Amino acid sequence: MIVGPTGGAKTKNYQTLQQAMTELKGQGSFEKVIVDVLNPKSITMGQLYGFVEASTQEWKDGVLAKLVNEASKDDSPDKHWIMFDGPVDAIWIENMNTVLDDNKKLCLNSGQIIQLTPRMTMMFEVEDLAVASPATVSRCGMVYMEPQSLGLQPLIDSWHNTLPQKVGENKFIEGTLRDLWADMLEDGLYLLRKQLKEMVFTVDNNITKSCMRLLDCYLAKYHETEVKKVNKEQIE
Repeated sequence: MIVGPTGGAKTKNYQTLQQAMTELKGQGSFEKVIVDVLNPKSITMGQLYGFVEASTQEWKDGVLAKLVNEASKDDSPDKHWIMFDGPVDAIWIENMNTVLDDNKKLCLNSGQIIQLTPRMTMMFEVEDLAVASPATVSRCGMVYMEPQSLGLQPLIDSWHNTLPQKVGENKFIEGTLRDLWADMLEDGLYLLRKQLKEMVFTVDNNITKSCMRLLDCYLAKYHETEVKKVNKEQIE
């Protein structure tokens, strides 16, 4: 389980690990990694695990059942990560206990039992474990990631790398933008946290990214395309 608030780089960390292991395929124990991502709270329990169709009384496999079944039938050495990207719910997660323990079997209401292979891994990307039972938590390894550990500077640096080419090459504009981030970002966030009231809870990383998206709207016209060129005079 990768646990932590939004902006802690949970997604990017497992994607980086996936890409690195895939690039090292064939070296040691590294193999290609295939990730199947689903949000268990975006669908019903029947759509997740499977259900009996009322009109025909036939069993219909759910999304998870199909993903696990297909991955278990794969005879290649590729690794399969099934990623649950969404809140942990006390109802759907309890049905995973037989998957998470030593048996590693997915038991469906139809009576079908799907055995996970050693190449399969169940992973969870969640904000918190407030409603998870001790039985579930004890069956999983935990990696906690918080936005404060990442800081805001990596976001600023990566955003500057996405600036339009002509804007990024202009040292005065690029330097001015960096000075504005240094002078105003931390103070603005301090004002927000100490003196203002939020209607929706946010984290500093998310607020910073939102500010960057607003700036991107103003800089969009300076992006060059095959039919549009930007000259130095336009920027200045």
